[in-house]
Amino acid sequence: MTRFIDVPALSRLVQDVGVTTFMAELADTLRSDFARWGEFDKAPRVASHSDVGVIELMPVADSRRYAFKYVNGHPSNTARGMYTVMAFGVLADVATGYPELLCELTLTTALRTAATSAMAAKALARPDSRVMALIGNGAQSEFQALAFHSQLGIEEIRLFDVDPRATDKLMRNLSAFPGLRLIRCESMAEAVRGADIVTTVTADKALATIITPEMIEPGMHINGVGGDCPGKTELHADVLRAGKIFVEFEPQTRIEGDIQQLPADHPVTELWQVLTGAAAGRESAQQVTVFDSVGFALEDFSALSYVHKLALARKIGEDVALVPPAEDDPKDLFRLTRGGRTQLRRVA
Repeated sequence: MTRFIDVPALSRLVQDVGVTTFMAELADTLRSDFARWGEFDKAPRVASHSDVGVIELMPVADSRRYAFKYVNGHPSNTARGMYTVMAFGVLADVATGYPELLCELTLTTALRTAATSAMAAKALARPDSRVMALIGNGAQSEFQALAFHSQLGIEEIRLFDVDPRATDKLMRNLSAFPGLRLIRCESMAEAVRGADIVTTVTADKALATIITPEMIEPGMHINGVGGDCPGKTELHADVLRAGKIFVEFEPQTRIEGDIQQLPADHPVTELWQVLTGAAAGRESAQQVTVFDSVGFALEDFSALSYVHKLALARKIGEDVALVPPAEDDPKDLFRLTRGGRTQLRRVA
């Protein structure tokens, strides 16, 4: 049987563990997997683009497990009362191909994206960073705020969104965290001014330049999260040229990241190299660092592995017959077309 984790089950897992603990433990899993980067069979995601969005498949595998995620990005969905990003995924056994886990990944993606951002910032931002600008206050924003608050000690977050209702929502959701000071700003420039870290999580599928060179100050760390497909950017090209750039998987980020604006030979460093000590991260307190994050399948592999382990330990989710049971004769699939012989059970 295959363990099935739907949205209510994942929500229960997060509530049982606690959202900040969940992201911290997930960040530990991410670091462990990034540290064995060379063990994974990696490829850029397969994308199907339309005028209104994108639908993607994201595969990755090591010698034991294979994972994939189905995910979309449709910025106009919110006007229809739907999420911009929705996802689900599978974790399978490489030796048999058997699916071990079928899991929602909409909420999980938000959690793993924030955990990845915090993991990268720990390696790249100044250790004394205490103030962050958060540009874009939509579905991902609370997760980013809490990950940076709990894992990096960010005390003050300056908020800006073109939709003031999004900022209202964020401030309402984070009111339960009194140690985090939230400041509503009237412009991006106001939010960014004096910030140690700038996180951008905007959703429009457009060649945008919401962060421009005059906003950049020495020592800033830019956490660019919203640019994640061809034709979608957040950072002015001169912002990228002013800093040292770090990416997840270079072949994918060249196509989808903010660096799609730069020549193909512009130097970048893959994050795993910094995490393992194979390459330098930040080289001075005055240096500007940029994490051009587009989301990579290995992060979903880590998230699925973590959720699977957690779900089994806490007995959350249910087992479903996603694959027919072989019973006595694995060559007899036709038997499932006859009644009375095989009963497929769903086990809680």
